[in-house]
Amino acid sequence: MANLALLRRRSREAITPEVRVAPDRAEGETQLLGASREELAACLAAAGVPDAQIKMRVAQLWHWLYIRGVDDYGAMANVAAPVRAALADRFPIGSAEMVDEQISTDGTRKWLLRFPARGPGAPVEVETVYIPEENRGTLCVSSQVGCTLNCTFCHTGTQRLVRNLTAHEIVEQVVFARRRLGDFAGGPGASGGPATGRMVSNIVLMGMGEPLYNFDHVKAAMAVASDGDGLSLSKRRITLSTSGVVPMIERVGREMGVMLAISLHAVRDEVRDVLVPLNKKYPIAELMDACRAYPGLSNARRITFEYVMLKGVNDSLADARALVELIRGIPAKINLIPFNSWPGSPYECSDWETIEDFADIVNRAGYASPVRTPRGQDILAACGQLRSESKKLSARERRAAEPA
Repeated sequence: MANLALLRRRSREAITPEVRVAPDRAEGETQLLGASREELAACLAAAGVPDAQIKMRVAQLWHWLYIRGVDDYGAMANVAAPVRAALADRFPIGSAEMVDEQISTDGTRKWLLRFPARGPGAPVEVETVYIPEENRGTLCVSSQVGCTLNCTFCHTGTQRLVRNLTAHEIVEQVVFARRRLGDFAGGPGASGGPATGRMVSNIVLMGMGEPLYNFDHVKAAMAVASDGDGLSLSKRRITLSTSGVVPMIERVGREMGVMLAISLHAVRDEVRDVLVPLNKKYPIAELMDACRAYPGLSNARRITFEYVMLKGVNDSLADARALVELIRGIPAKINLIPFNSWPGSPYECSDWETIEDFADIVNRAGYASPVRTPRGQDILAACGQLRSESKKLSARERRAAEPA
């Protein structure tokens, strides 16, 4: 059983996360994947395409990138050869390199993707996970390399923040997965999922990082992902999960319009301060106020509250009753998440009987409380288990790594 006093002491010793946006180091080589239509137009202009052709060429590129999923200019049959050559000389289509692929016994796939250096930084690696289910296929996308939040139950929190991912790198995770799964029109092995006719039907921003500390790039990436003429994922099939960056929550609803998930995990500040140290800056009462004011909140657009079940820490029946009172009046559902262990973790998963009793109290109060089936545990792909070996280099380390 986890020792809450010990964990509280560790939490006090940790650096309290600040509300700041990490440098994204986005300067450097521009690529086409993840670019908006305006950015594609600028690329075409830089390649010397006449103004009169740019609108047409943007539509052609958008089709090849996001409907056909091509990774080679040579496949863009209706784009004039001189235009293709000019773009190829200046702009790569994408930049991701697959370092590793693991496939779980339950069909979950985890990819380790490497992206090139931005500015003075080094190449970085992130994990992206695909979860096939009976009626949908969910892609868990990362928004940062590492994380600042130090949540004590999360493996990603043990990796220092390296940098934000750019909109290009976020979109490329989606395009990479769809290519790998044969999920584009005419793609090899394309079969589609049973519910939507596509393998990737849902996106959850629940991978590495806190999306609201990378708001601008996440917003731009999801605008591309939800564009009806391209990847065409409904905003109701995109869920952004935050640990509670309260000042940014209203902007998610107003500017992005996607579904919101809150990593809650406790009903009392003294416990959440330990599990989610950001709570020291934005306590539960402030977080609940932001949820009640979320733009577009309704029974059709419920907030999901994520609650990891930790033995002896947050899983009592009193906690269940307090959870019901805490969210009363908010259109919501509760995802109960059996804790997924990782090397060095100080926690244990709640007993199954305890989880069922907890869920029963929430259900009887009128809230759906599905217990999330652990997926990909054998490849460390389950919720809270993602991490890469990328690290932030000091100025001295960067200088040492530079070629003479």
